[in-house]
Amino acid sequence: MNRRLISSGSVLEAKIGYSRAVVDGDLVFVSGCTGLDYATDSLAEGAADQTRQTFRNIAWALEQAGCSLKDVVRATLLVTDRADVPEILDVVGEHFREIRPASTLMICGLVRPEMKIEIEVTARLPQKPV
Repeated sequence: MNRRLISSGSVLEAKIGYSRAVVDGDLVFVSGCTGLDYATDSLAEGAADQTRQTFRNIAWALEQAGCSLKDVVRATLLVTDRADVPEILDVVGEHFREIRPASTLMICGLVRPEMKIEIEVTARLPQKPV
């Protein structure tokens, strides 16, 4: 199977040497996505709004790979403030309640202090009918 790289067009991808997502076989690995709106280069203030934008960014990458959020099998959530966890998990539940991927949540620092959430996911490409 071929490995396919998916780019969001960010200059950081080329500079640092990473891809927004990598398709390898039937697996899709999406790099950590934050709540940054790439079209406007803006970041909402609230944790819930940042989490919703994070899911839009992830959904875009998965669509480029040929799948969607319903194909996610693993998620890692990186949160900067423990106090934001309930608000963030409400939004995560909106997206994953029916999908129920294996998940891990960690409290840690992110690249920019105003970022409240980063999520990386692994998905499996849908099986094509035979």
